[in-house]
Amino acid sequence: MSIFAKAFPPALREIRVLMSQNGAPSAGTRQWILSKYPTIKQHNPDFPVLIREAEGTPARVFARFEYGVERHVELDGLTATDVESKVTQLLQSQP
Repeated sequence: MSIFAKAFPPALREIRVLMSQNGAPSAGTRQWILSKYPTIKQHNPDFPVLIREAEGTPARVFARFEYGVERHVELDGLTATDVESKVTQLLQSQP
């Protein structure tokens, strides 16, 4: 079962996705958002998922955990499948 098809762990407080709105290196991240965002919100309706688009911004995702601990992974140039794998690893790397 995908980590996105169930409630997130209580230590996870926020997910922030940064990417370019039309840059080629962010294409996999945009595709991942289109396919997984509805599932994430279905299982975590009140959980903050922030999506920030800015021209030329490298694709990356940040996870904020309890006690202000933040971790991130770079997603530039990855396919949607690779993005899902990286984000899953990030969310499971709780402090």
